[in-house]
Amino acid sequence: MNILYGFWVAIQILIGYNLVMPIVLFIIYLIVGKSGGRVRKSVATFDNRGPDYGIIVTAYEQTDMLPNVVASLLQLKYDHYLIYIVADNCDISTLHFEDERVILLRPGKVLAGNIKSHFYAIDHFKRAHTHLTIIDSDNLVDPLYLQELNVYFGKGFEAVQGVRKAKNTNTVYATLDAARDMYYHFYDGEVLFKIGSSATLAGSGMAFTVQLYKDCLQNSPVEGAGFDKVLQAIILNKGLRIAFTEKAIVYDEKTSRSDQLVKQRARWINTWFKYFSYGFQLVAKGLRYFSWNRLLFGIILLRPPLFIFLGLSFFCMFINLWISATAVVLWLLSFVLFIAGFFIALAHAKADAGIYRALIGIPRFVFYQVLSLTKVKRANKYSVATKHYHDTQKESSPR
Repeated sequence: MNILYGFWVAIQILIGYNLVMPIVLFIIYLIVGKSGGRVRKSVATFDNRGPDYGIIVTAYEQTDMLPNVVASLLQLKYDHYLIYIVADNCDISTLHFEDERVILLRPGKVLAGNIKSHFYAIDHFKRAHTHLTIIDSDNLVDPLYLQELNVYFGKGFEAVQGVRKAKNTNTVYATLDAARDMYYHFYDGEVLFKIGSSATLAGSGMAFTVQLYKDCLQNSPVEGAGFDKVLQAIILNKGLRIAFTEKAIVYDEKTSRSDQLVKQRARWINTWFKYFSYGFQLVAKGLRYFSWNRLLFGIILLRPPLFIFLGLSFFCMFINLWISATAVVLWLLSFVLFIAGFFIALAHAKADAGIYRALIGIPRFVFYQVLSLTKVKRANKYSVATKHYHDTQKESSPR
């Protein structure tokens, strides 16, 4: 009986630490003084024009948003870059770009993969770019995006993650998706980096030296979604840190419909199950080499998706109603700390009133994410890119 009870306690600890970790990291963040940890000793040197960027824009099947993202990129207040659009499995007959900085590429065969599209662009670079940045076909960028990336490349970092802010909050799903991003950008981005670890990669709005990207993923066997999970693990295994800057802003199209949400989350959950084991590797190396960067990042990679560990936590608290009143109190306290941490993230992001009003829709949002669990096994059969819609039939946010 004691063995079973000990096992039950251990399971609860493994689940429950996810609730309190954000607030613990935030306290460390306050104590450290937001110093950003130590930067690499070597400082990068560039020519007078700064890093030479190859901006890679990947599109799969859909091209309707490409003119807007290109127009946004051409407004960058920086001169040393070229834009490479990889239109995979796309009809490009209506796409015409007059600016010579825009190179439109259409692969001869369907690639259906982020890494393949990225290396297709790299193989067609018009010159030897020193750096690359990855932008989705539904993104817009802040005019100072590249200058803000340069701040950290200039300090010697070889990988930098920016912030993905919501471009649209037209439905309850889009608004809650934006709130979720605020939470993760704060704790998995700014806080992790500022206390000496690395920011997690977000799929777009991220930049690397071209050499690092090649070293990490050239001839990679990774298929489907989740290339960013593999890439960040390889970077950490090399002993490098991924920098984070909240000033390098990419505006991202949020999921606005329930069917989008289910398919997108099915892909994301599938990638977590597929790649979370990298966390064990990094924790082991962190302990072996006394590397705070690897240890903390590995622990973060082991964390299940938000709705999964919240659901498991509620389950544990419910079971304890028949086992231990003390445990119920501890679970309630943990939930209070988690909610406090969530609101700290929203406050840091200066969330508007619409974000807070939309929180009433969380149960519906969670329901569709639970529904996505039933589609995880078929996730790779869905399109590799989320389809976005701009019809007149809106699912309005609560007011």
